[in-house]
Amino acid sequence: MGQTTLNIHPSAGSGGPTPPPHKDLYAKREQIYPKLAHGKFRLVKWVVMAVTLGVYYLLPWVRWDRGEGIPDQAVLADFQSEKFYFFFIEIWPQDIHFLAGLLILAALGLFLVTSLLGRVWCGYTCPQTVWTDLYIWVERAFEGDRAARMRLDKGKWTFNKAWRKLGKHTIWLIIAFWTGGAFILYWHDAPMVAQGWFTGEAPLSAYWFAGLLTLTTYFLAGWMREQVCTYMCPWPRIQAALTDEHALNVTYRYDRGEPRGPKRKSESWDERGDCIDCDQCVQVCPVGIDIRNGSQLECIHCALCIDACDQMMTKIGRPTGLIAYDTDVAVAARAAHQTPPRYRILRSRTVLYTVLISAIGVLMIWGLATKATIEANVLKDRSPPFVQLSDGNIQNGYTLKLVNKISEPRTMQVSITGIEGLSYSVIGMEHEGAEPIELPVEAHGVDRYRILISAPAGAGQRQVTITVKDTETGETDTNRASFRGPN
Repeated sequence: MGQTTLNIHPSAGSGGPTPPPHKDLYAKREQIYPKLAHGKFRLVKWVVMAVTLGVYYLLPWVRWDRGEGIPDQAVLADFQSEKFYFFFIEIWPQDIHFLAGLLILAALGLFLVTSLLGRVWCGYTCPQTVWTDLYIWVERAFEGDRAARMRLDKGKWTFNKAWRKLGKHTIWLIIAFWTGGAFILYWHDAPMVAQGWFTGEAPLSAYWFAGLLTLTTYFLAGWMREQVCTYMCPWPRIQAALTDEHALNVTYRYDRGEPRGPKRKSESWDERGDCIDCDQCVQVCPVGIDIRNGSQLECIHCALCIDACDQMMTKIGRPTGLIAYDTDVAVAARAAHQTPPRYRILRSRTVLYTVLISAIGVLMIWGLATKATIEANVLKDRSPPFVQLSDGNIQNGYTLKLVNKISEPRTMQVSITGIEGLSYSVIGMEHEGAEPIELPVEAHGVDRYRILISAPAGAGQRQVTITVKDTETGETDTNRASFRGPN
């Protein structure tokens, strides 16, 4: 592990001889060769990896009928039309607060899971963990398990070593390319961008981000691995404030394991712990730490050390669970020969997170259920603020923007009130007077109309109300705008 070391010499600054300069201010990274673990937690990680990667790679290809002229993609962030689609949910730029609410829910959900199960997110579903697991699986397929990989790296370059290394890196690059390619499918219609990718017809941004994701996946999952979790990711430092002594964490039960050390079959288990110092927990750890040293920043709580330890305990005829999900208070109580307290799910922080998640979730569901499907925005002309006509009336100009958020064209009825004797006209439409006018709006469209409102000279500065109503559903939206005239 790379740790910063800085040597301070007593003679420095005291008139003594100047110490030689140190060129290496940090230790070189030691290569980690995680051994394949077998057990229930390893199985869970295989399942989670398969499910999460399957969702990531296949979700852009799921189709969802949205009507003519709209990409039939279930999940799509369509920047060209300025909309985000998620199955039956459609988010417009005006609905950005829903995305903010979703991010808040995700953060609170992560806080809640951390307060209950520690860094379970890091150990199972973090993208860095998932892709690193996949890369290690490929590495193991070409180079063998821990001992074989160590021998291969220490040995001289031969044809056998060369083809294994070349094959591994080739598959790594293919996986990285699939990762970058799948990412851009969430921002463009998947069949269209995939078809145009190899003919040079895909957008330039697609090539740029695909290349960027290819390089980052290859280096982060293939080369940097545990350094990302230890040095680049802020979450290990944040999670320390979200967990406490009552949270379940991957824990070495020192009350049972100590004093530890090697044991022969003929020796008794009296006056010693169950840990035989086999180091299996260290060998399977993907970040190369010793869980027996207690809670550590590098630990991602993948629980592979539990599988390795349980397997060894079974071999030597001792109870499993020397390393297990446990709480600090329970371990301390057993070490003091006291009855450990029962695990409490309901604690002040878990209740707080649950209440916040429920409240925000209900608000978002209510907001989505009652979300308006029409919207009207009125922008008054700034220059000139008004025009005095030959008959003495005052005229103001406005731009009316009508938004239709459904997949069918609509007819919207526009009426304007607020000033006695006013009349209005719509540029390009045959209308003159104060009666409501019906304006067509395209499906999933934004149509703009120029409106000229006239009022008697004595109207002065007033407010007009512009009401837009769907002629079929009766849904309405109301806007107010200022009407300017001579003082």
